[in-house]
Amino acid sequence: MEAELVALASTGAAALVQQMVGEAWEQTRGRVAAFFARRSGQDVAVIDGELEEARAELVDAERSGDEQARDEALTEWRSRMRRALRNDPEAAGELRALLDELKGTEAAPRQVVETHNTMTHSTVHGGTVIQAGTVGSINSGGERAG
Repeated sequence: MEAELVALASTGAAALVQQMVGEAWEQTRGRVAAFFARRSGQDVAVIDGELEEARAELVDAERSGDEQARDEALTEWRSRMRRALRNDPEAAGELRALLDELKGTEAAPRQVVETHNTMTHSTVHGGTVIQAGTVGSINSGGERAG
């Protein structure tokens, strides 16, 4: 197998494992299941079940800090992607398109705004205080995320 396809399989497996523990997994799962089902001849529901089982294991591993489980998942899905790419010449184009889509589903970086208030010898009577980095379209303390 040529080096480019090996690299594509590795990139695909890493993206898949990352998506499995991310917030965008529900948007991704069906496309990934269909990708593997077309190449394996298995039913999409079977692949979907395998993906969900792998996801549950990864979520548990992430909570417990089990790096080995993540590495095992990467190895498993890299092997499956390599077989798909080796057996179907059209798989590479589809996987590249899927990876491009996944880049768009990654969560935007969270905005962190630190606010420090100091009140010394102050008297406050009534009123409402709202302290936030972003309230609707009102923003204080930097650029608005999103």
